[in-house]
Amino acid sequence: MAQPAVTIQPSPKRPMTIEEWADMPEDEPGELVDGYLEEEEAPDFIHEAIVSWLFRVLANWLVPRGGRVFGSDAKYRLTERRGRKPDLAAYLPGSQLPGGRRAATRVPPDIAVEVVSPAARDRRRDRVEKTTEYAQFGVRYYWLIDPEARTLEILELGTDGRYVLALTAADGAVSSVPGCPELSLDLDALWADIDSLPQDEDEPAP
Repeated sequence: MAQPAVTIQPSPKRPMTIEEWADMPEDEPGELVDGYLEEEEAPDFIHEAIVSWLFRVLANWLVPRGGRVFGSDAKYRLTERRGRKPDLAAYLPGSQLPGGRRAATRVPPDIAVEVVSPAARDRRRDRVEKTTEYAQFGVRYYWLIDPEARTLEILELGTDGRYVLALTAADGAVSSVPGCPELSLDLDALWADIDSLPQDEDEPAP
């Protein structure tokens, strides 16, 4: 007799204060949304390859100029009930930096980067929810990298506190990056790096 299908129920949201969220171990995933811990998307290797590529490019440009780049475990205290962890965050030269020993910072980065995941829930979070949240937090530039569409979008915070589309590109070398003079983003090199990953994975040897 065939066994009945097993339905896996999603984990219930956990109520949590911003302080409790900030004090969670670095390797424990989740973002705080309206006082509840929400699961993050599970990144695949394409997502991680894009993040690592961008980290190298941004660090090579920023660090010699006195800026800093932080990875996806850095926590940002947007409000008393909301905390986010962008895939990458950057502080431009001369900007205030977060305190090194703070678990979650109130200092907004100049640049927040999100790699858009294919799931509808994750796309809405990156393109709708975080667009509003990062604008209210004061993030000057919000970068969206969409590996499926193979596009880069850069939103710039306007004087009215809302984002406007400052740049969109799909290929070639982007040499006029808003807020980042002399930075060049070689999108062809980025997509080539993604294409170098195997399409299928062989089963590991026993």
